[in-house]
Amino acid sequence: MTIDEGGLVVPEQVNACLLLRGDGVSVVLDITSGRLPAIVHWGADVGEIGPRDASQLTLAGVRPIVANVVDEPVRVSLLPEHHTGWVGRPGMRGSRRGSEWSPRFSTTALRVDGQPVAAGSTEPQFLTFVAPCLVEVEAADSTAGLVLSLSIELTVGGLLRSQAAVTNTASDSYQLDDLVVAYPVPPVARELLDLAGYWGNERMPQRRSFTVGTHLREGRRGRTGADAATVLHAGVPGFGFGSGETWAIHVGWSGNHTHYAERVFTGEQVIGGGELLLPGEIDLAPGATYTGPWVYGSYGSGLDEVARRFHRWLRSRPTHPSPQRPVTLNVWEAVYFNHELRPLLDLAERAAAVGVERFVLDDGWFGSRRDDRSGLGDWTVSPDAWPYGLHPLVDRVTALGMEFGLWFEPEMVNLDSDIARAHPDWVMATGGRTPVSARRQQVLNLSIPECYAHVRDAMMAILDEYAIGYIKWDHNRDLVDAGTQPSGRPAVHAQTWATYRLMDELRAAHPTLEIESCSSGGGRVDLGVLQRTDRVWVSDCIDPLERQRMMRWTQQLIPPELMGCHIASATSHTTGRTHDLNFRAATAIFGHLGIEWDLRSAGPDDLSELSEWIAFYKANRDLLLNGDLVRLDFPDPALTSFGVVSHDKSRAIFSRSAVGTYETALLGRVRFPGLDPDRRYLVRPAGIGRAAQGLRPPQWWQTTPSDPGSGDGVELPGSTLIAVGLMDAPIHPEHAVLYLVDAVNES
Repeated sequence: MTIDEGGLVVPEQVNACLLLRGDGVSVVLDITSGRLPAIVHWGADVGEIGPRDASQLTLAGVRPIVANVVDEPVRVSLLPEHHTGWVGRPGMRGSRRGSEWSPRFSTTALRVDGQPVAAGSTEPQFLTFVAPCLVEVEAADSTAGLVLSLSIELTVGGLLRSQAAVTNTASDSYQLDDLVVAYPVPPVARELLDLAGYWGNERMPQRRSFTVGTHLREGRRGRTGADAATVLHAGVPGFGFGSGETWAIHVGWSGNHTHYAERVFTGEQVIGGGELLLPGEIDLAPGATYTGPWVYGSYGSGLDEVARRFHRWLRSRPTHPSPQRPVTLNVWEAVYFNHELRPLLDLAERAAAVGVERFVLDDGWFGSRRDDRSGLGDWTVSPDAWPYGLHPLVDRVTALGMEFGLWFEPEMVNLDSDIARAHPDWVMATGGRTPVSARRQQVLNLSIPECYAHVRDAMMAILDEYAIGYIKWDHNRDLVDAGTQPSGRPAVHAQTWATYRLMDELRAAHPTLEIESCSSGGGRVDLGVLQRTDRVWVSDCIDPLERQRMMRWTQQLIPPELMGCHIASATSHTTGRTHDLNFRAATAIFGHLGIEWDLRSAGPDDLSELSEWIAFYKANRDLLLNGDLVRLDFPDPALTSFGVVSHDKSRAIFSRSAVGTYETALLGRVRFPGLDPDRRYLVRPAGIGRAAQGLRPPQWWQTTPSDPGSGDGVELPGSTLIAVGLMDAPIHPEHAVLYLVDAVNES
């Protein structure tokens, strides 16, 4: 230990430089002279470097001092610090009634994979670690009475994720207003891309230049939001799916949140984020700790590589669902609130006959819930709709060999409900007023222990009584004026954690239970909720034309097996468009396949073709839901082309969809990225169901005129398919063609 000029004991400082490597990514961390960790490099693998190389690399990144700035080089740490002269967004904002608002932390402890790295060395220690590896840093500001904990992990798949926590060690409270982490990106990254959207039209890409200033995306909905940034990218100008260095950030949190990209006048650039805290929401009592969400960073050459890092990490989790995802029928668009046993039994029989493996009963089974005006929050089976309980339906569904699933919306309440009448103080509110109504409902405050226990026990009772393997967990309104009565203090943070805890408790009691995150469709898609759920509902819009884009960009964060993708009714409930089964099914099989269609109205030909698509999905879901995603950059926006390639590159399935009218009569050759250039492949049309309307098979299909799905295809080297491609098959707009690609065994 050392003693400062005032006679206070000062802990030994950490003096180290770390190199983390894995899956083609390197991260160099400078934790020297007791300062907070700074990222010297995050990007392409730098190879095996030694202590001198690391020292020189760090030195080579120190910026010269220019006119009219502070007299020391500004060092941007993982938690950017105001005291260094950094004029951008500080990583931490808060105060002790106006004091201690600019902390100066000194790193006092360092652990890697749980093993301490000794402090007090005069020369920096240089250490190399291979992913997965976890770096934990402890830092303190004894004057401010604060301790900072940072976790930095390079994961399987090459994701860089970080988490910050602050503890108040003083004798009075500390109000924390903001805590974000930031990753530096190099000056070649001069273009930004993130996502936007709204209900029924989630995850629309948007681009802009990365200019001086801040590109700020704040989510204040109390949930992730259909308009969420989802993944914020910074890349070289023109970066696409297959090329262009790209750095990306995602905040794994289901409540209010922030993503931002910032470029200051001296040229430094960062991308970062964290939880968005409401005024006074985090008031740290003595000894209390606030822990922020994990912030994920992904680097790659092109958007596909960025996405695959997220996918590979998710798939490495022991709790990740198997590719054998059951074909699901959800009854909402078949019966809506009209719950009657006989029609639902008819639906179950028809579903089982075409190969459905999971049957989900949606909204309307409980309390007085005959429409959306009443009953929400009363989680007991309605004796009016179900005089014998759910047993007759559940028993028949399970006897048919299907799993039974049930809809809940545990965080919401109708004011016209037994629970709201008995406990009006359980409704979230502030200012002595009832929040504006949305979807004719309010928010139930799960952060109140008695309210939480009531909802948990009601849900447990249903799960204990019936053989339920799946919950569709809905969340249909934003959190507006979301306070705890009677004080009205903001409670979005506490509500989010209570929701997580409820999911965790239900799954602990029922280990095989699966949960879908549905929130007015795709309003809660993030890596926080996905640590507790098994899939997300991409959108309430199942129109395949809209789903082609929404699925394409949802996969920038999550792999296809986590996306609920249903075959819609012929005429879409949300858009009024009518589509052939070809397009509806060819779109839906590239996710966790389901059906949202009243099969009682389907004719024999439709049911026969539907059975064929389901059989194809079952035969190929190991590839469809476990392969590497590849998306094609193509200049004509009327074509959407993508595929999944097996990890050993022996098989692939590609989709070519006409989402509009082509700019020219023919598209010409379309390439097949992601294959092994050194292997030969047989490419042939899949030929499932009825052919796409307007199909004109190219000669390489080698098909018969009477059966355009019978083509033998063509055999070519992977290098040729990647670099040159094959002539595309013209089809009418809003139709699709699938191609099977199989490596050829060569003697």
